Amino acid sequence: MAEPAIAAGRILVALSVGALLDHLDLVERAAATGARIIAPTGALLGLDAVRAAAEGEIASVRMISRKPPAGLAGAPYLVERGISLEGLTAPLKAFDGSARDGARGFPANVNVAAALALAGIGPDRTRLEIWADPTISRNTHTIEVEADSARFRMTIENVPSENPRTGRITALSVLACLRGLVAPLRVGS
Repeated sequence: MAEPAIAAGRILVALSVGALLDHLDLVERAAATGARIIAPTGALLGLDAVRAAAEGEIASVRMISRKPPAGLAGAPYLVERGISLEGLTAPLKAFDGSARDGARGFPANVNVAAALALAGIGPDRTRLEIWADPTISRNTHTIEVEADSARFRMTIENVPSENPRTGRITALSVLACLRGLVAPLRVGS
């Protein structure tokens, strides 16, 4: 779907931002055709601050995602390693690595990490921890940024949608993104 939109010079709102990490050549093609690729904020907060900090120097970006085990069940990373989350009674660190590797291993869970990486220091330098946590009922994301312009830490606790892998705010973020394309006033970077 991305290829024809970019070839036609259109706006592409990429909801599966993690998939974009393996196809960054699309950005070069978009520049050549006049197309625009937009990654909505999704279930995260603070992307405006990260983008602003990236205008200077960012030393580090780290994201810690915590989800109820049902929200991570079936992720390719877990399946490939034979990691079962059934009967989990305490938090378990399921992944610790780059945002790129996290997006590949948990494609339905951490598109927010891909968006964070693209807003900041890239998918290989952005660090990601993913926790299966039976003690919580909300999908929680904390980002920590150390930059020459600011140091900040933000946490969001999202109410899961009917799909436990994503929060209700994700769909609302897409609506806000689309409205922003035609609104007479746009707030934020």
